[in-house]
Amino acid sequence: MRTPVLLSWSGGKDAAWTLHVLRQRDDVEVVALVTTITDEYERISMQGIRVDVLHAQARATGLPVIEARIPKRADNAHYEAAFADALFRAQTRWPGLRDIAFGDLFLEDIKAYRDALCARLGWTPHYPLFGSDTTRLAREMFDGGLRANLCCVDTTQLDAAFAGRAFDARLLDDLPVGIDPCGERGEFHTCVHAGPMFTAPIAIERAQTVLRDGRFAYTDFVLT
Repeated sequence: MRTPVLLSWSGGKDAAWTLHVLRQRDDVEVVALVTTITDEYERISMQGIRVDVLHAQARATGLPVIEARIPKRADNAHYEAAFADALFRAQTRWPGLRDIAFGDLFLEDIKAYRDALCARLGWTPHYPLFGSDTTRLAREMFDGGLRANLCCVDTTQLDAAFAGRAFDARLLDDLPVGIDPCGERGEFHTCVHAGPMFTAPIAIERAQTVLRDGRFAYTDFVLT
């Protein structure tokens, strides 16, 4: 009998590839996605992906999405309360659900934080991609059919000109030395619109790019 699993979904490549990897296993079944939304912006927190694009992604995966909603500039207490509430709602819908998967790659401090939070909430965390060689993983993603664009760039680490670009082999070749190929240190975030985890590609088009907080270059992607 497969163990039901909730998947932390950012709308980006790592979460999407985690879903693809989990679906190739015969011991687990992803039953839903959980996503943090910033209320005032109606966008996925950090990535800045529109909620309607999120919902299109969820439909393409064939999975429901549970929204953990936080106010803008929320502190950690607000985030943890929203996350706990989302997990409670998931358990109400799927009794016995106690496992959650994350797409983290190698940051030990983030993993330790998630481990501690999940322990307090009575959940078991899983990290199917953790410890991966990110150069190899990045190429495995787009060679495997994943298609995404950079939707957020931290301009203190990477030039704003990279915002909006496709996540592909050419991008990897153009990344400066020291930038992780998967953006695991927060150099960039992505918006996935196609891949083996989707039943069909999502039709999106690039809109404007804006600089927020004097640091983050967000490129908007809208449904067509």
